[in-house]
Amino acid sequence: MEKNEQENIYRVEGFSCAGCAGTFEKNVKRIPGVTNAEVNFLASKITVKGTASINELEKAGAFENLKVRSLEDDAEEGNDQPSFTFIKKYQNVLIAMVFFIVGLINQWQFGEEHVYSFGAYLLSIVIGGYSLFKTGFNNLLRAQFDMKTLMTVAVIGAAIIGEWSEGAIVVILFAISEQLERFSMDKARQSIKALMNIAPRKARIRRDGEEFTLSVKDVVIGDCLIVKPGEKLAMDGKVTTGHSSINQSAITGESIPVEKNAGDIVYAGTLNTEGYLEIEVTKLVKDTTLQKIIHLVEESQAEKAPSQSFIDRFARYYTPVIMVIALLVAIIPPLLFGAGWEAWIYQGLAVLVVGCPCALVISTPVAIVTAIGNAAKQGVLIKGGVYLEEMGRLNAVAFDKTGTLTKGEPVVTEFINYSNFTDDQMLTIVAAIEAYSQHPLAGAILQNADNKSLDYKQLEITNFSSMMGKGIKATIDYSTYWIGNRHLFEEDLQLVFSEDFKTVLNSLQNKGNTIMLVGNENNILSLLAVADELREQSVRVLQSLKEIGIKHTVMLTGDDQRTGDAIGEKLGIDLVKAELLPDEKLSAIKEVNAQYGSVAMVGDGVNDAPALASSNVGIAMGSAGTDTALETADVALMGDELEKLPYTISLSRRALNIIKQNIALSLGLKAIALLLVIPGWLTLWIAILSDMGATLLVTLNSLRLLRIKK
Repeated sequence: MEKNEQENIYRVEGFSCAGCAGTFEKNVKRIPGVTNAEVNFLASKITVKGTASINELEKAGAFENLKVRSLEDDAEEGNDQPSFTFIKKYQNVLIAMVFFIVGLINQWQFGEEHVYSFGAYLLSIVIGGYSLFKTGFNNLLRAQFDMKTLMTVAVIGAAIIGEWSEGAIVVILFAISEQLERFSMDKARQSIKALMNIAPRKARIRRDGEEFTLSVKDVVIGDCLIVKPGEKLAMDGKVTTGHSSINQSAITGESIPVEKNAGDIVYAGTLNTEGYLEIEVTKLVKDTTLQKIIHLVEESQAEKAPSQSFIDRFARYYTPVIMVIALLVAIIPPLLFGAGWEAWIYQGLAVLVVGCPCALVISTPVAIVTAIGNAAKQGVLIKGGVYLEEMGRLNAVAFDKTGTLTKGEPVVTEFINYSNFTDDQMLTIVAAIEAYSQHPLAGAILQNADNKSLDYKQLEITNFSSMMGKGIKATIDYSTYWIGNRHLFEEDLQLVFSEDFKTVLNSLQNKGNTIMLVGNENNILSLLAVADELREQSVRVLQSLKEIGIKHTVMLTGDDQRTGDAIGEKLGIDLVKAELLPDEKLSAIKEVNAQYGSVAMVGDGVNDAPALASSNVGIAMGSAGTDTALETADVALMGDELEKLPYTISLSRRALNIIKQNIALSLGLKAIALLLVIPGWLTLWIAILSDMGATLLVTLNSLRLLRIKK
């Protein structure tokens, strides 16, 4: 039973259309030993549950001459496609065109019914349409109505009524249209192919004191990876020896190289720009951050957007309806109005060709694949078409404060000394006590003391104790000191603050500082103001969001309301919700959603998981190497760069517009062609050109998304 349920993923080469992918999936499901199969057309993959050999899979795809290989080979062999010459790649179409031209020449000399003309056209139809007819006949026998079924019926009909030249034109133009569709999807997949080829396929490894080069598939966790200046990293790992600048743009989208020292994490596919590095391998090749990104991007392209799901349902009913309309066009004028049968059968066949939903079917996926691929190159992972569309409809964006809008590293912004000690003496006492504290703000004080080279570790601390929610106290040289908030001194020690002192406190708090007081039983000895510094880009990003049409911005924070309001005012935030526990952020997101409509939540992807999950789109920042963030967020900003947010929303909105344009183009051109039926002007070659033109237009229109940069 376990053997039958094993799951294998294979790369498939040669898909020409989504319909062919569906047929391949059904064929694979019929293989004995296969319990289920699922094709990801956009990523050119198939997932097979059960047992099936590659030969059996290729037999299932023989109708399209599909080639199958194991996905595991990608890591070693990259994603290089077999190189074909132009003539070999398009030989059937080229030979069909030659016979068509021969047929035309003979038709001018001897007429269309002459054996030479007829023979040349027949050869053109058979050679150019062999794969078309093979699939079309099979579909016809199974009552499966797709574009190849329509084309097969149309060409057979043209042959029956003696329109051999028109039949040959339809076959050739359809073959060209198929290649256009294949080109468009291949072009849209280029970003993934580029990702696959980023990391080297070989690695220089030191194992048991010996250096040698291995395939990345044979590298194990714990191996020592050696990387020289100018080389790319083949594996994820941790630097053990050396110092260098690493260009991480392939993973995080950051344009500036990042300094790496011993202990720092590095990623496969990144470029070592200057120094010699020895790296302890921490992940197998299949588990590297780069491979995870590739997997997530491919899976995201299989997640259908609402508009794509609608078109798939529409196309399912659209094709049979077109066949009925074509039949009615062919028989009603002759039966009811005495028109010529041959002329209106011809018009009915032309309607069949016009009805091919090629352009309509690819109008949405080619735009989505292009947009998601472009985002991946910029260091943004969008987990599916549904999230791409949702990003384009956002009315509000909510931000976690710490680590998102701020650096997440508190610093001492103000120190006021009221004691008889010098400033350095007072700071040394405070740092010595705070060194025993686990409070997040203690790090800011210790960093400040280290920056001033204060030797606080020499002081002997006794009787240290912590008062939950208020502060700490300890004894130094028989003197007891308290460090904490104003409640500790006003309520526990019952000190009375002067009006001037209260004014100082309020002023600092109104600027977004957290106040720490230092004193004894009788007096306040000093005051420290600590604040989490804003990111330099936060103000610019919030302004950009307003400029691109985000109407409401919200900040969620656990800080007190005054601190939150002060930071919100600096940033130009519309609404600040403060003093929130993690579970209360979830309620806050629901309130924002009810008030403003579609809302995104931007956080770190772990601590803010409930809020991220409840928003319309959860966006995790700084997700490179963070498996949890990559798995849980709907959109992951790989680098710690907030500027990618306006870019991503702009890209999503442009993609939404292009999808609407594509649908309008594909349906509009068909409607114009169908109107030509009324005066009887529609011809088979005009019909196929309208379909091919629509396919070309939606492809070129979608590829404009590649031009959008951060």
